[in-house]
Amino acid sequence: MASQRLKRGLRGAMAATAVAAAAVGVMPVPAGAQPNTPANASEALKKYNELAEQATKLNEELLRAEEQRNANQAALDQANAELQQATQAGEQAKADEEDFRVQVDKLTEASFEGARFSQLSALLVAESQQDFLNRMSALGVLASDNSEALGRLSGAVDAAEDARQKAADAQGRAQAATDEAIRIAEDVKKRRDDLDRQKAEVKQQLDRLTAQERTNLQSVGSVPNVTVPEGVAGAALQFALNQIGDMYQYGATGPNLWDCSGLTMKSYADAGVSIPRTSQGQAGAGRPVSRAEVRAGDIIVYNGGNHVGMAVDNNNVVHASTDGVPVKVVPINNPGTIYAMRRIAG
Repeated sequence: MASQRLKRGLRGAMAATAVAAAAVGVMPVPAGAQPNTPANASEALKKYNELAEQATKLNEELLRAEEQRNANQAALDQANAELQQATQAGEQAKADEEDFRVQVDKLTEASFEGARFSQLSALLVAESQQDFLNRMSALGVLASDNSEALGRLSGAVDAAEDARQKAADAQGRAQAATDEAIRIAEDVKKRRDDLDRQKAEVKQQLDRLTAQERTNLQSVGSVPNVTVPEGVAGAALQFALNQIGDMYQYGATGPNLWDCSGLTMKSYADAGVSIPRTSQGQAGAGRPVSRAEVRAGDIIVYNGGNHVGMAVDNNNVVHASTDGVPVKVVPINNPGTIYAMRRIAG
C-alpha cells in the first residue's frame, strides 16, 4: 500500500515522457507494444504482463456479473412488491364482488316476490293517485339501485380479473428473476474462482522478476506538476492525480487501493457525478469524443472495454494499471488499444 506521504507529495502529477498522438476519427485506436512491456523485456516480464492483462479482464467480467446480480435483485424485489400489491388488490376486488353480488341477488329476489312492478301494474293496483305516484317512485328507486349494483358488480369483477392478471405477470417475472439469480450466482462464483487462480499466477510471476524489473513496475516515474482545469472534469482529474502512488487491487474502490474503473468512478463521484462501476459501463457514459478532441478529465477505455483511465491532457492518462503497479501517469497509448473516448462533463 502506498504511503500517505507519497500521496501528499504527488499532487497533480504526470509522466515526464509524452507520446505525440495522431488525430484519429474512428475507434479503436491501435496501440504499439504490449502495455508496460519494453521491447527488450525479459520473458518473465512479458509473461507477467500477459497474465496481469488476463486477470484484469477477468476482474472486469466479475464486476459486470456482480452488477448484473444487483440489477437482477432489484428486478426481483420490484416483481415481488408488485405481486404483493396485485394480490391485495385482488383480495379487495373479490370482497367487493361478493358484497355487490349479494346486493344484486337481494334486488333480484325482491323482483320475484313482487316488490318490483311494471308501470302498468302500478296503475292497475293503485288505490289512489298518490298511491300510484308512490308506487312509481319506489319502482324508479328500485330500478336505479339495481342498475347501480349491477354496475358495481361488473366493475368489481373486472378489477378482480385485472388484479389476477397482474399477479400472474408479477409472479412470472419474480420466478424468472429468481431463476436468473441462481444462474448469475453460479456465474459470479465461477468468475471469482477464475480470478483468484489468475491472481495467484500473477503473484508467482511477479516474484520471478528481477529486482530492477520490480522496481520499474512499482515506480511512479517522473511527476511534474499539472494545472487541472476548472469545473467537474478538473475536480475529477485532481482526485485521480491525488491517488498517484496507491497500489492496484482487483475490485478495490479506495481509499488507498484501486482497480481501474474503481478509480475513475470514485474520481467523478468526488466531483459530484455518478458514472457506472465497470469500465465497460463507463465506455457508454457521457458522450464520445475523437482522439484529437481528448482533453483533461475525459475517460479513455482500452482493450475492448476491459481497462480504463482518465486523460491528464491530450497526450497522457492517469490510471490504476494492474497488480504490483501503483497508480501513475503514462502516455495515452501505453495502457493498450483505445476502445472508447468519452467526455463525462463539459
